[in-house]
Amino acid sequence: MKYKKSSSQLAFVKSHEMNPTHPESGLTRRIGAYNDKLMLAEHRMNKGWIRTLHSHPHEQLVYVVQGRIKVVAGSTTFEAGTGDSFVVSGNVEHQASALEDSLVVDVFTPSREEYQ
Repeated sequence: MKYKKSSSQLAFVKSHEMNPTHPESGLTRRIGAYNDKLMLAEHRMNKGWIRTLHSHPHEQLVYVVQGRIKVVAGSTTFEAGTGDSFVVSGNVEHQASALEDSLVVDVFTPSREEYQ
């Protein structure tokens, strides 16, 4: 599904325009405003969901809106809960799993073409 791409001056996406996709079982993704340099993604994770260990060149800022997740990033493992945030640098192998139903907002730079 293609999302509205912003002009160079403004990106504005209303919540009802953030169409949900289901890239894997237990995960719902909605894409918010973005341009070539920056992207916002909302992820709803069902308790028990586990993401495959992966890496990408994008810097990733994560904010846990609600719930609790377990994160493996490089050689570090930690839990993040409601109100916590962290950054995963580009090309670092990482994995997240939902310890309970969770809502997470990710900001990527540059924008993730494969999510558009």
